[in-house]
Amino acid sequence: MYTPPAARAARAYQRVAVESSIEGGASPHRLVEMLYEGLGQSLLAAQGALARGDIAAKGEQIGRAVRLLEEGLKAGLDLSRGGELAGRLRALFDYCIGRLTLANVRNEPALLAEVAGIISPLAQAWSEIGQTRAVATHSA
Repeated sequence: MYTPPAARAARAYQRVAVESSIEGGASPHRLVEMLYEGLGQSLLAAQGALARGDIAAKGEQIGRAVRLLEEGLKAGLDLSRGGELAGRLRALFDYCIGRLTLANVRNEPALLAEVAGIISPLAQAWSEIGQTRAVATHSA
């Protein structure tokens, strides 16, 4: 059964309970952008907690990052319509989830940095796509 992108994005966003409020009528693009923002915040918070030696907070933030990946970004992919790109993103998100799990078990900041380094360009590209779309919409 086909689920429209807006419905998938809204459900993914609600499943992970990102603290930022959903603006009324937020577009599917903006919802995904907010998932990336939440993921970036969780990775930074996990790195900070690990540096402070706060293992409980580190675990909580890594758990949140995994949920954002698994139940948010990955669950929002439409593999039937997204083709090879959606499949590759799914594999990349699975890889990141594995690295985060290992970072949590081993308390390794390098693994957190690795995931942040993978996710950051994706988040940036997603944001730039939104800006390009906004400019095109306002120019038309």
